[in-house]
Amino acid sequence: MKTASTCIAMPPSSPGTPLPPESFPESSPESFLESSSQPTGEDTAPTVAALVQDQFMAHLQRRPGGLAGVVQRLTAEIDRICALSDRIQASGDINHWQTALVRHRVSKCLTYYDMGSHRGRVELHSSLSAIVYRHVAPQGSQLGFKGRYALLEDFMQNFYIEVLNAFRREHDLPATYTPRTRLELAEYMAFSEQYAKRRINLRGGSQQLIVLRAQAFSRRQPAETSVDMALVTEGAKTEAAESHARSSVVQQVREKMMAESSDPGDGVMRDRVINALMQYLKAQNQPDCVNYLVLKLQDCSAAEIDDILGLSARERDYLQQRFKYHVEKFSQQHEWQLVHQWLGANLEARLGMTPTEWADFLATLTPDYRRFLTLKQQQVSDAALGDDAIAQALGWTPKKVQRNWTKVLKLAWTFRNQARGSEAS
Repeated sequence: MKTASTCIAMPPSSPGTPLPPESFPESSPESFLESSSQPTGEDTAPTVAALVQDQFMAHLQRRPGGLAGVVQRLTAEIDRICALSDRIQASGDINHWQTALVRHRVSKCLTYYDMGSHRGRVELHSSLSAIVYRHVAPQGSQLGFKGRYALLEDFMQNFYIEVLNAFRREHDLPATYTPRTRLELAEYMAFSEQYAKRRINLRGGSQQLIVLRAQAFSRRQPAETSVDMALVTEGAKTEAAESHARSSVVQQVREKMMAESSDPGDGVMRDRVINALMQYLKAQNQPDCVNYLVLKLQDCSAAEIDDILGLSARERDYLQQRFKYHVEKFSQQHEWQLVHQWLGANLEARLGMTPTEWADFLATLTPDYRRFLTLKQQQVSDAALGDDAIAQALGWTPKKVQRNWTKVLKLAWTFRNQARGSEAS
């Protein structure tokens, strides 16, 4: 199959080009490497950082540009895997696992380093393209090779952008980070292969992440109907888990968080919502929900989440219910304006309904609720009309205003999804 080496959205690298200082995390990789390479106290075993560096130096026989940053990132990844894996912790031989992981990660990185920038890109693109070639076109389509190849190239371009964003996110790198040296590019290409081949648990088995992305691409869904990744990433195995996955609030918020957007404005809004949700969960003293959200945003399967957080199936179901409760509270009370604006369902947009749906929805409300909704719409353009004024106008207490507004939002959310569901069927 014909492949193109230009598909990875990355500037060409040169073996000795150093990274600009702003591309590193707050602590200097060089100082990290020096401190990590020195044994402390009674521990005389070589550190993970020293093992990683020694593997690179033994193969390369020199210190390539960007080595310190690569060593720091691989070390952090290996330490995290060993610390969070119950199997490794229970093995009683963590050093063995560390050494094995170091050899695997460094070997994969050096494979791409030895191939060089051009050949490495061609090999990676060829390998990933072969995996998704038959998945990018809709089932039953009569596309010839040229048509299918055009779809393949479009998909791969988008997927490489997703991979680069995932690489930045998982390694806490700035949004402007781009691999520049030969070693950094090799590290990124090794990550790309690993990311694409991650296994996602499904109810009927498991599938590679890149295949799921290609299948979603082939369905050509409109922007307002994003792929339901809930059951894909959850692998819902119980009634409670399936009920959680079907929750309209949680499902829509998660789908928007997981979706890749080409609109920079939507990306900014997505980051605002995620940060606000993180802060809300921390303020509610829900560290398990914070960890769960972080893992979901990294496309971790249910099995991976269980392993990392050390959860049984029952404990995961309980965590999912708590997470659902807090997301609904966050979306319908704490930050309802931010979330509804992000979903295109704010008051100015009739809570995301068409004019016909809006009229039908109003007909289902009591007169008090219709008047209440009218006052809330006026509140958008009239800053002087606060909740206290609305409470006085309706003869309600301020708390009742807040409580009833949450009810109205829930009713609107339910009505909108039922209307869209009946149209789809």
